[in-house]
Amino acid sequence: MEPLSSNPSPRWCSWFNGDRIVRFLELVQDLIVISVCIGLFSFMVMQLREMFLSLLPPLNFPRVTADILFLLILVELFRLLIIYLKEHRISIGVAVEVSIVSVLREIIVRGILETPWVQVMAACSFLIVLGGLLVVRAWIPPTFDGIDPEQNVSRRHRIRFGQTLTERDSKIDAQSFQP
Repeated sequence: MEPLSSNPSPRWCSWFNGDRIVRFLELVQDLIVISVCIGLFSFMVMQLREMFLSLLPPLNFPRVTADILFLLILVELFRLLIIYLKEHRISIGVAVEVSIVSVLREIIVRGILETPWVQVMAACSFLIVLGGLLVVRAWIPPTFDGIDPEQNVSRRHRIRFGQTLTERDSKIDAQSFQP
């Protein structure tokens, strides 16, 4: 009889290596997201066909507008999934933009005059909060390398802020040298 070893076999340990498990789970998750992307893309093609059919007479303007906005929402969701595949993160800016367009679509489809005032006020409050999130997101430095949809806005604000500081410092320097 062989004595029982207190050390498990190296093969058994390598199977439960944390890095290997994480890579496998990320691969499975990427496959799920890719399948969602393919499904969303095919749904976008079907929605595009429906939109073109709704342009035929008799023209129903609210339906055409709703179809166009719905297609834009689908495009933004697709963009969100692509960013996730590239960066393995959800872009806050894109998610907020999708939410804003979704709320505006519902208001346009239902009609602002037919919607109860309480729902209009709730939608306005929600849109203000989402707009605030977009503004705050533009000022937060990116936490990931690579895709950052808000980086152009952030760069413009940093340049503008840097120019303001430089102008202020030069005025202070000019005033300090005057007798």
